[in-house]
Amino acid sequence: MSKARLHVTVHGRVQGVGFRYWVVEQAQRLDLTGWVRNLPGREVEVLAEGERVDLEQLLERLKDGPLMARVTDVDADWSDYRGDFDRFGVTW
Repeated sequence: MSKARLHVTVHGRVQGVGFRYWVVEQAQRLDLTGWVRNLPGREVEVLAEGERVDLEQLLERLKDGPLMARVTDVDADWSDYRGDFDRFGVTW
């Protein structure tokens, strides 16, 4: 297995619908570390690290989001694992 880093911007109706806390739940289930935050432009940004196969699962889940969200686009960038985090949480 190989570790990686995934940076994602999620567009659509993704603020005010519990999206960040849903992302935390998904990331913790996948044993990922990193953070999620709202952006001023009404997007949600995610930076996650872990096993690439688990990050790929998170990316697929982000394309749908939680029940009340309406995801219209997902921008994803992959990079090398850096080991910067020890947990996954919401940041501001």
